[in-house]
Amino acid sequence: MSDSVSEPDSESNPEQPPEPRKWNSAILAPVFFPAVAVIALLVVGTLSNPELAGEVFSDVLAWITADFGWFYMLAVAIFLVFIVSVAISKWGRIKLGPDHAEPEYSFVAWFAMLFSAGYGIALLFFGVAEPVLHYSSPPVGAAETVDSAKQAMQIAYFHWGFHIWAIYGLVGLVLAYFSFRHGLPLSMRSTLYPLIGEKIHGVAGHTVDTFAILGTMFGIATTLGLSVIQINAGLNYLWPQIPVGTTVQMIAIAVITLFAIMSVVAGLDKGIKRLSFVNMILVLFILLFVFFAGPTVHILETYLQNTGAYLNNIIERTFNLQAYSRSDWIGNWTLFIFGWTIAWAPFVGLFIAKISRGRTIRQFVFGVMFVPTMFTFFWFSVFGDTALNMIMNEGYTTLITEVQNNEAIALFKLYENLPWTSILSFATVILIITFFVTSSDSGSLVIDSLASGGRTDTPVWSRIFWASAEGLVAGVLLLAGGLGALQTASIASALPFAFIILIAAFGMWRALVIEGHQYASLKSAMRTHRRGVHAGPGYWKKRLAGVVNFPQQREVREFIEHTVIDCLNDVSKELNGHEWETRTEFDAENVRSILTVRKEGEIEFNYEVRLRAYQRPGFAIIGDDKEDTTYYRAEVFLRQGGQAYDVYGYEPGDIINDVINQFENYLQFMHISPGSLPWDLQQHDDDLKPETP
Repeated sequence: MSDSVSEPDSESNPEQPPEPRKWNSAILAPVFFPAVAVIALLVVGTLSNPELAGEVFSDVLAWITADFGWFYMLAVAIFLVFIVSVAISKWGRIKLGPDHAEPEYSFVAWFAMLFSAGYGIALLFFGVAEPVLHYSSPPVGAAETVDSAKQAMQIAYFHWGFHIWAIYGLVGLVLAYFSFRHGLPLSMRSTLYPLIGEKIHGVAGHTVDTFAILGTMFGIATTLGLSVIQINAGLNYLWPQIPVGTTVQMIAIAVITLFAIMSVVAGLDKGIKRLSFVNMILVLFILLFVFFAGPTVHILETYLQNTGAYLNNIIERTFNLQAYSRSDWIGNWTLFIFGWTIAWAPFVGLFIAKISRGRTIRQFVFGVMFVPTMFTFFWFSVFGDTALNMIMNEGYTTLITEVQNNEAIALFKLYENLPWTSILSFATVILIITFFVTSSDSGSLVIDSLASGGRTDTPVWSRIFWASAEGLVAGVLLLAGGLGALQTASIASALPFAFIILIAAFGMWRALVIEGHQYASLKSAMRTHRRGVHAGPGYWKKRLAGVVNFPQQREVREFIEHTVIDCLNDVSKELNGHEWETRTEFDAENVRSILTVRKEGEIEFNYEVRLRAYQRPGFAIIGDDKEDTTYYRAEVFLRQGGQAYDVYGYEPGDIINDVINQFENYLQFMHISPGSLPWDLQQHDDDLKPETP
């Protein structure tokens, strides 16, 4: 037994500020410098010869579209099938964190942040433009017909529906699972642990994180490029004296990057969370205004009809590569959007993983896929079908020409046929800015974490560096060919990362199979566990006393510090005699007694009894007790988290029997899962101190 208390980490002691870190401790050199080198080469090469760079980008886009289009489509289909299958399976009950973890953010705050970080800018840019362009130039069939209008909306639904969020969701799910459930770094390299083990800390892990940084960088640069193009169009619409051109767009990039730097310095809760709520308020204002000012009944009808058509044709569209009618359409639209999303996946996935701790896999998938998708469909119905209705039924045919000439002006031209045109246009420009500031802020935090090996306590200078780099890359890509260069950067950077996501999905499947064995072994032995604890004459009296008594902190603490630790010492000595390496410890600060059993090459067994505080039920508060409404429990915790049962009042024999039963469960798990991985599972010390709910 160790009487000393181990020094708690910063996570278990949030009130203790971390020590100042040197600048070079904020970076992981094998990741940081290669990523910076590639970005620097792109910037210098493009600035030295923008015309040649534009030609190279065009050739690369044509090559990837021709030779790897099938791979993008197949990969995205696999992502969708995998994440839905995991959610509806028995694995859906698994929490992203220890079993006792609770979500850190409310559903509203969670949805606002993941939506703002996801693709809010894309909806503003393509909400009107894409349906109108597909209506006027459909990939199949005659243009400007009822059939082309239906096809336009179904294509928009397909491009921005379940497939997009399956990409984001899968990356976020894998990261959250390995980080919060198994204590690995919140970094893309962790997704490979089931396949290569500790080698994730070597060349393979560095390579994966470097690709993740590059994908995120070019994805955010693409978004910033689209943002400033639309902001420039909106400013020109509101104030015609402001020209549409590269100069104005470069100034916009500089201003937005400055705002992003200010937000990223503020941090996650103060910066991103508050901006996300501002985004959602503006989004709902614009959405509901257009909904009620436009053809409301028509929008509701098309929303239902288009959703049904999307679901009916989802399989066919998923695998449609236009193999028999080659054109540039698939590359300019489907592959660009899917590639852009894959490039963004490290950023959005890691960000939504950070804000999703404590949710089950099923809750995560439902929240990340179903809710945003239904909202997106409604958005396209409101804006896309309103635009098509104006063209087809109200004679506003000039909107087609306006959008074909400049996609960025589409939303503002729609406002011309609605009340409060100037107010809506100004609110939209503000929304685009806040959307991108949120995305850049989130992306900077993510890239910063990847470049530092998964750290979250990086200094301000490194976050400022990455936020500035995002603005620089966006400006350079605009100089090198505008939207075409942005498309190429996204699709090209997504190609290697699509392979990484597939490997990560396989690694998670393997880990879930092992965890399934562990869960089965725990449940199969539960009846034996309860029989052992409840054995003995007169036990029912002790059980009844435990039901109606609500002990104070001092009583439970003494029980854990003396009775429990003595029992754990007895078990430890006996196991030592059977050549098992064991260690017992009493953590006085957090009031917990711990038994650790080690076997070389295997996962450790941990049995822990913690002091936990709860609110006393109303029926148990009588007399003078009204001033003290808290009672305490001695709860059992294992590696996978809290087991939600109290051992206070157990006799020593009952406690020892409980330890042996849990150890037997552990041995059963090791037996039925011989290929289990020796990963160092997290101790889950995030809520050690007893807190009254």
